[in-house]
Amino acid sequence: MTQEKNTYSAAGEVGSVLEKRTFWTRAKIELSKSPWTARFGLLIIFIYAVLAIFAPIFAPYGEAEVFPEPYAPWNSEHIFGTDQIGRDIFSRMIYGARNTVGIAVATTFLAFLIGGALGLAAAINRSYIDQLLSRAVDVLMAIPSLIFALVLLSIFGSTVINLIIIIAVLDSTRVFRLTRAVAVNVVVMDYVEAAQLRGEGIGWIMRKEILPNIMPPLIAEFGLRFCFVFLTIAALSFLGVGIQPPTADWGSMVRDNASLIMFAQYDLKAGLTPLLPAAAIALLTVAINFVVDWFLHKTSGIRDEQ
Repeated sequence: MTQEKNTYSAAGEVGSVLEKRTFWTRAKIELSKSPWTARFGLLIIFIYAVLAIFAPIFAPYGEAEVFPEPYAPWNSEHIFGTDQIGRDIFSRMIYGARNTVGIAVATTFLAFLIGGALGLAAAINRSYIDQLLSRAVDVLMAIPSLIFALVLLSIFGSTVINLIIIIAVLDSTRVFRLTRAVAVNVVVMDYVEAAQLRGEGIGWIMRKEILPNIMPPLIAEFGLRFCFVFLTIAALSFLGVGIQPPTADWGSMVRDNASLIMFAQYDLKAGLTPLLPAAAIALLTVAINFVVDWFLHKTSGIRDEQ
């Protein structure tokens, strides 16, 4: 009769400790180790998300509610004054967060769904499908995306659905290139070949073998791609073919109130009014870049200098 010896395993002890930690505990530990830039970025993203979700609660007035005094100055009734037809600018900025950010998130998700699926399919099937998709993507990327989107929206109409589909298709080309580039290095691994020999389907190999191993660069690209989509929507709205009135949008708010900059020498607050939505766009873009930089540093395996 033999007695089993209890051997100490450091890896096993670490694994048991990690299993006992909840998601929120692990998140709190990671957040405590993060730099101040990442914390600032997460705080800004959280504030924007809360304002976007609960816009009707935080906004003092309706999105399209019109008051009798256009271009009203900053006062207690209208914190940032009113626009050219008498709508409260503060309320429209809050609603603009919901519209602009919400459409940008939906567009980015659709772009990753299209580009990611096609990129994985091209990486697995290195045949005429890969060549056909790659050449089609090269053609689309050769055309400036903003000009191409401007032309397509002028043809098909500036509805929200058209805006999401057109920008998602154009941005999916960048996602396709990245997904294919990182997936090609995973496809040649032994465990992928073993799955193919077992007779697993392409969909199963994508979900179980390839996608989990390429998630860090895709997540980082999602943050950066969201910034580009967000800025594209704002630019198209500024040009008049993006989100259409009376729906509030930060890009169109900059265009509508741009004439107030000329009155800055007489009333500094009035001159700052068109810069408020522009500052909101810039702040969210910087915050997302802070978080993406921290995530890339964390997943790279590089240790911080003590």
